[in-house]
Amino acid sequence: MIDSSSVNDLIGADVYGSGEAKIGTVGQVYVDNDTQAPTWVTIRTGLFGTSETFAPLTEANFDAGIVRIAYDKAFVKDAPRVEADGALSDEEEQALYSYYGMTDASVDESPLYDQDADRGVNTHGTEGHDTSGPTTDDAMTRSEERLHVGTERVGAGRARLRKHVVTEQVTKTVPVSHEEVTLSREPITDANAADALAGPDLSEEEHEVVLTEERIVTSKETVPVERVRLGTETVTEQQTVNEDVSHEEIELDDTDVRTTTTDGTAADRDTRS
Repeated sequence: MIDSSSVNDLIGADVYGSGEAKIGTVGQVYVDNDTQAPTWVTIRTGLFGTSETFAPLTEANFDAGIVRIAYDKAFVKDAPRVEADGALSDEEEQALYSYYGMTDASVDESPLYDQDADRGVNTHGTEGHDTSGPTTDDAMTRSEERLHVGTERVGAGRARLRKHVVTEQVTKTVPVSHEEVTLSREPITDANAADALAGPDLSEEEHEVVLTEERIVTSKETVPVERVRLGTETVTEQQTVNEDVSHEEIELDDTDVRTTTTDGTAADRDTRS
């Protein structure tokens, strides 16, 4: 039998059945209203633990963070579906007793209740119940969500240098020269008469002149022109984050009693804090 000192340690513990297969994890612990002894637990099963099934702690034991119950996984998952809303009604408790073969157990006038319910503890995302009980005080705690915004560094892309060859036309103007034949005639004078009369009177002769010209010759050479490398720089910009945050509000629900606030002024019937 699991005693009341282990109640808080049961939350979130792994639950194993009689077939040594894990059934799920403990979601809520229901205790006896008088003795505070844990008698039932809800077991979170299904994908992401979204489904909860009641199981009794009769003949169960709790050791090394593991709860072991006397029923197999399939049997527990087929148990009657009871809303885990903070307290078990007589009908719900009797249906569970009957399913688990505990027909000799009677339901007394003090029903079982979730040990976290009186403290408003929301263990699985449903609305809690704040009712008078042995574990409550005279105040209620109001909580709210606070948004914390930070940054993390993640990969945003890749950049690489790639070199390839591009061919383009280059046009240049280059001066070139060539020789052309010119014909000049000069009269016989005393200065050239001797050269003119040195040969025969009549003859056939040929004179030849070699002409030259410049032709364009091209050549190419490869030379380094610059060095290119990759680098990074940090650029900071402003981005707006929109996120929903929740908070609790506490209101006074009393139409018969006139109340005053701590500063002595009369309070409205619907008072929020």
